[in-house]
Amino acid sequence: MVMHFFDGRSVRRARMVWRCRQVVYLAVCSALILSGLACTSTRQRNPNEIIYWSSNNPYEIEFARLVVAEWNRRHPDTPVRYQPVPEGQSSEEVILAAVVGKTTPDVYSNMWQGDVEAFARAGVLVPLDTLPGFLEFLYQRCDSAVVREATSEDGHIYQVPWKINPIMMVYNVGLFRAIGLDRPPATYSEYLQAAEKMKADTDGDGYVDRWIGYLNVNVTWWKRLFDFYPLYLAASEGAPLVTGNRVVFNNRYAREVFQFLRRLYAGGHLPRDPMEGRQDPFIAGQVATQFTGPWVVRYLEKFKPEGFEYRFAPVPVPDDHQGPVYTYGDPKNIVIFGTSPNPRLAWKFVRFMISKENDRLFLETTDQLPRRRNLFQDPYFQAYFEKNPRMKPFARQAQYVRGTDVCPVLKEVFDAISQQFEASVIYGVVPVDKALEEAARRVRLML
Repeated sequence: MVMHFFDGRSVRRARMVWRCRQVVYLAVCSALILSGLACTSTRQRNPNEIIYWSSNNPYEIEFARLVVAEWNRRHPDTPVRYQPVPEGQSSEEVILAAVVGKTTPDVYSNMWQGDVEAFARAGVLVPLDTLPGFLEFLYQRCDSAVVREATSEDGHIYQVPWKINPIMMVYNVGLFRAIGLDRPPATYSEYLQAAEKMKADTDGDGYVDRWIGYLNVNVTWWKRLFDFYPLYLAASEGAPLVTGNRVVFNNRYAREVFQFLRRLYAGGHLPRDPMEGRQDPFIAGQVATQFTGPWVVRYLEKFKPEGFEYRFAPVPVPDDHQGPVYTYGDPKNIVIFGTSPNPRLAWKFVRFMISKENDRLFLETTDQLPRRRNLFQDPYFQAYFEKNPRMKPFARQAQYVRGTDVCPVLKEVFDAISQQFEASVIYGVVPVDKALEEAARRVRLML
């Protein structure tokens, strides 16, 4: 096998491209500040009209249309003009282009939490804690840990915690029964033992075609949000990767995660094949577990074969782990851009959009979880969970989730980890300690 991705020049070139993208990102936003254009728009905006962009997810589009229609019925003098975020290579790049072109909406409801600090430092977001009633509302909706997570380094809050999709382990009940297990593995040792029993050549061609699991081998930074990061949070009880300007992920928890996954790849228990362009390996019974979020429920219910049984469990933890199992919550939050001519009106609409009534509508429409305290215990939402029992594990997990650290170069952090993840975990060509130190060194340079 030719592993071209570890050619020194290729790695340096990839790193340089990523650094340039980060520098351009911050430089453009900073230039907007200096020119005085970040908080004004060249086009005249009606201060009594709200422009709202949502994600392109079809279920969120349906929810947004229902909410906007109800708002406009109740507030004909202050209407909301709605559209999904315009098409582009990624929603992040579309938003950045809108910032540069001074065409941002008043309200955007698909902001990745890890992007907020960069936008906040560039001065293109409204500090929401300066709006009347915001903090009171936020503390009613969220616990103090969530509020701290949403608070930027300057002490202001630029995002409304809105929704989460906790990452859990989905497992094929039938495959585990076939190897004599009536419950999923909870620890690294149990997972490795199950992996030995699960690995098989089911068609007799001399090649393994059934594995304990599958991780996306793509080196793109955000892939690590769904394998390394939830395992790291689970092992460390939700510890950060970076704190302020300090790198803290080069620790025993990250080493344990790297070593655990490296053993799985080395033992042939996880395929290195990208497995793209073929039948879903989980539905096909080729892999017994996957790390995924609640969005998979609708998909599996639609495409699973007859008799296919699946359940959800927390991601595996080190053998000596005690206490709750945390995971990545995959939060997407709501922001108000500085181009808004009427931030108070925009906040009034946001407050309406995430009311208790509309949070229930959001659950029913999208099968995604509002990020609000005691969601699963609140009787107001019980009818939904009784009707959708597959969502109960995610609702229970919701009290033990983390988002992302407050860091303006968080994508670079994950990119550094992902580069070393590929080298050390997937292909085993770099020792774990050396890989994590190299990732940490690179991030220190950025910070």
